[in-house]
Amino acid sequence: MFARLASLAMRRRRLVFVVAVLGFAIAAAIAAPAMKVLSAGGFEDPKAESSIAKEVLRERFDTGEPNFILVARAPGQVDSGEAEAAGRDLTRKLTDQDGVAEVSSYWTGGPAADGLRSEDGRSALILARLSGDDDEALKTAKRLAPRVTGEQGVLSVKSGGRAEFNRQGSERITTDLARAEGIAVPITILLLVLVFGSGMAALMPLAVAGFSVIGSLAVLRLLNEVTDVSIFAANLSTALGLGLAIDYSLFIISRYREELKKGAETATALRTTLRTAGRTVVFSAVTVLLSLAALLVFPLYFLRSFAYAGIGVVLFATLGALVLLPALLAALGGRIDKFDLMAKLRRGPKKEKRPEDGFWHRLATGVMRRPLPVLTVVLVVLAIVVMPFTKASFGLPDDRALPKDLAAAQVGDAVRTEFSTPTGRDLKVVLPDARPSDSELTDYATVLSEVSDVERVDTATGSFQDGKQIAPPVSGSEKMFTEADGAWLALTTDVEGYSEAGKDLVGKVRDAQPPAGTAALVAGTAATYADTLDSLWSALPWAVLIIALLTFTLLFLFTGSVIMPLKAIVLNLLSLTATYGAMVYVFQDGNLQWLTGDFTVTGYIDVTMPILMFCVIFGLSMDYEVFLLSRIKEEFDRTGDNEAAVARGLESTGRLITAAAALLAIFFVALVSAGVTHVKMLGLGTALAILMDAVVIRGLLVPAFMRLAGRANWWAPGPLRRLHDKIGFSHGPSADEEQDTASSNELGGAPAVRESREHVTQ
Repeated sequence: MFARLASLAMRRRRLVFVVAVLGFAIAAAIAAPAMKVLSAGGFEDPKAESSIAKEVLRERFDTGEPNFILVARAPGQVDSGEAEAAGRDLTRKLTDQDGVAEVSSYWTGGPAADGLRSEDGRSALILARLSGDDDEALKTAKRLAPRVTGEQGVLSVKSGGRAEFNRQGSERITTDLARAEGIAVPITILLLVLVFGSGMAALMPLAVAGFSVIGSLAVLRLLNEVTDVSIFAANLSTALGLGLAIDYSLFIISRYREELKKGAETATALRTTLRTAGRTVVFSAVTVLLSLAALLVFPLYFLRSFAYAGIGVVLFATLGALVLLPALLAALGGRIDKFDLMAKLRRGPKKEKRPEDGFWHRLATGVMRRPLPVLTVVLVVLAIVVMPFTKASFGLPDDRALPKDLAAAQVGDAVRTEFSTPTGRDLKVVLPDARPSDSELTDYATVLSEVSDVERVDTATGSFQDGKQIAPPVSGSEKMFTEADGAWLALTTDVEGYSEAGKDLVGKVRDAQPPAGTAALVAGTAATYADTLDSLWSALPWAVLIIALLTFTLLFLFTGSVIMPLKAIVLNLLSLTATYGAMVYVFQDGNLQWLTGDFTVTGYIDVTMPILMFCVIFGLSMDYEVFLLSRIKEEFDRTGDNEAAVARGLESTGRLITAAAALLAIFFVALVSAGVTHVKMLGLGTALAILMDAVVIRGLLVPAFMRLAGRANWWAPGPLRRLHDKIGFSHGPSADEEQDTASSNELGGAPAVRESREHVTQ
C-alpha cells in the first residue's frame, strides 16, 4: 500500500495537486457558513426525564422555563409613574413579537410579581419563553435583542437567559477562534522554521494543516444537516487539525530529509519514508481516532460533536500527510532545504553528532542508572498536582462561563445578587398520564410542600406551604395547570440548581408518591443537572472500557507485548489525573487568573470538560507512544539490548516528539485567550497534558519503567505471542521490501536501502 502511495506521489503528482485544489475549494465552500449554522446547545440528555418533562410542558401545556430575560433599570424606583409606563410598554412590545410564547413582567402583576422586583427597587425583570428548540430560540433572540434592549423610555435594558447565553456565546466563540488562529499561526511558522531550518520545509506542513482544518469543518457542516452539531467542536477542529497535520508532516518530512542525506534518490527516499514513518503515522492516527470515537457513547450532542470533529480531523490530516505531502516532496525533490533561513546564524559547517552524544540519549541513560529514585520523585510530584482533584465539584455551563463584559453574564449576575428569588431555582412536576381529581391534586401538592427546601407549591387547586393551603386558586389557574389528560405543579425552592442540594431536592421530589394511576416527571434546572450527571456517569465506564480495550489491542498488535500496553495506559492516566488536579486548582478555585485571563469562579468545573479532555488527551498521548515505541521495538528486535533500545529510541524520537508537542500545544494555549471559560479550560488543560506527556512521561517515566521491567517489557503469553506472529505489526522489512531492496541494488541504491533498515520505523 505504501509503495503504491509513493508511486502515486511520483508519477501522478499533478493529478494529486489538481484533486487537492478542487477538493479544498469544494470543502471551503461547504465549510464557510459552519460557524453560523452550528448549534450552541447540547448540554442535556434528550432522553432524560427532565428533557421529556420539558417537552410535555411545551407541547401540551404551552409553558416552560423562561429562556429570555430582560433586566430593566430605572433612574429611580421601578414603581414611579414614568418607569411603570415604560415597563408596561416594553412588556407589550415583547409580547407582540413573533416567536415569543410567554411573557411575565413585574409591571403586569401576578403571583410571582414580587420576586421580579430587585431588593433596592431600582430594577425589575421581564421573563419570556421563546418558542422552539435551542437553535430556534437563539435565532429569535438575535432578532429580538436589538429591539427590546438599550434605552426603552426611561428604562435601561439588558438581555440574558439561556437563549442569549447561547447567542452571545456563539458569537464570542467565533471571534475568539479567529483571534486564537491569529496568535498561533505566526508563532507556529516561526517554530517550524527553527525546527526544520528551511523556509520551504516549514511551509509544507501548513498546506496539510489547511487541508485538514477545512476538511473537518466541512464534515461538521454536512453532519449538521442530519444531526445536531455543537459550535464548540469548531475549536477542536482548528486546534487538533493544525496540530496533528503538523505532527504527521514533521515525522514524514524529517524521515524524508534523513533519507536524502544518506544519498537516496527522491523515489527511493519517498518509498522508504512512507514504509516507515508513513506506516507509523497510520497506526498513530488509528489510535487517536478510536479514542475520540469513544465520545459517541455519550447522549449529549455537545460531546458527540467533538467525536465528529476529531474523526474528520484525523482522516484529513492522515490523507494530507500520506498523499498530498508526498506529492509536494516529489515535486521539490532535493530542494526541500531551499530558503535556509538559519544559515547565517551558523558558524562553520555543521558537525555530525554521535547518537550517544544527544540530549535525549544522555537523559535516558541517566534515568536508567537510577530508575527507582527518578520514578519515586516524579510520582510524588504528580501526586501533589493531583490532590486538588480530590475535592472537585461538577456543574453545567451557564451565563457565568461568558466574559463579564457580555450582557448575558451581567444579567445573570444581577438576577442572582439583586433579586430575592432568583430565576432558575424553580421545579415543575408534570403528571402527563391522566388528570387527577381536585382532591388528589391537593393531597399531592400538600405532600410536595412538606419537602425540605420547597418554599411553595402552586397548582390548579391553590397554593400550598409547609403542608397547608395558604391561598385559594387564582383565576385562570385551572386552564393553566391542567388539561383533559394531565396536570402540572410549580415548585418554588430556595436552592441553587447546579448544586448537590439541588440534586438532592430533585431526588426527594421524585420520591414523593403521585396520585394513583399517574407518573410524575420533574423538570427544572436542578432536574436537568441531576439527569445530565447521571447520564454522563452511566456512559463514562463504557467510554473508558472502549478506549482501554482498543488501546491495549492496538499496542499489543504493534509491540507483541502485554506489558507495554498496560504501561502506556497507566502512565497516560497519571498525566491525565495530574492535569485534572491543575484544572481544579485554576478553574474551580480561581487561581492563576493572571495567566489565564479573567473569568467567573463558580466553585465547580464544567462536567463535560474532564470527559472531553480524557478522550482527546488519551488519543494524543497514544500518538506519541506509538512513535516512541516503534523505534524502541525496532532497536530491541535488532540488538536484543533493552537499555540500548530505550536510549536509542528516545534519542531518535525525543526531539521530534517534543517539537511536535510544542507545536500542537501552541494552538491549545491560544485557546486560553478565549472569553468562554470552558474553552479556556480545554485549551490550558490539553496543552499542559501534551507537554507533560512529551517531557515528563516520555522523558522520565518511560525509561525508568522500562529499565526496571527489563526484558519483561516484551513478554506475552505463548498463545498471544503466536497470535501476534500471525496478525501483528512487523517492524522489520517485509518480503516486498526485500524485493525492492534487490531492485534498488541493481539501480545502485543498495547502500541507502541497507542503511535505512537500521531505521525502519521513524
